[in-house]
Amino acid sequence: MLKPQTQALFDEYISAHQHPTNRLTHKLAIPLIVLHIVAMLDWVRLVSVPALPGGSLTLAYVAWALASIWFLRADARLGLIVSVAAALCIPLGRLLPREAVIAIAVVGWLVQLAGHAVWEKKSPSFLTNLVHALVGPLFFVALLTGDYKIAPQAQTAPQTAR
Repeated sequence: MLKPQTQALFDEYISAHQHPTNRLTHKLAIPLIVLHIVAMLDWVRLVSVPALPGGSLTLAYVAWALASIWFLRADARLGLIVSVAAALCIPLGRLLPREAVIAIAVVGWLVQLAGHAVWEKKSPSFLTNLVHALVGPLFFVALLTGDYKIAPQAQTAPQTAR
């Protein structure tokens, strides 16, 4: 059972993600966006730490730790899944050429923004509430695990006037 605060965040998030095609685009775009953000943050070396893979503390580790704290506080089980997936983006990003990471970024954001512009016809929710940048990955893991169910009225796209 979700914490009331997490349930409220998910309910707010779904209000900007009513169209089923938009939700589908997010299932592709969100993992791509998380991968490219983590990979790009890993390019920023902060300090040499020989004990860490790669020998440096990077901005990716710092961002991952801070985001993981937020994910785990929102929901321990879902947060663990998202945190592990995000952590795996560090070595995966290191395997990819920079050009591939940039291409992943472009594709991820184009798919994400197309979902909102073409089908949802609303701005992405993180533009009005920056916390939703963290809610998105947690929300879609909650959908995949069945921890969050979309209410029947939220499953149909709003009718447009013709």
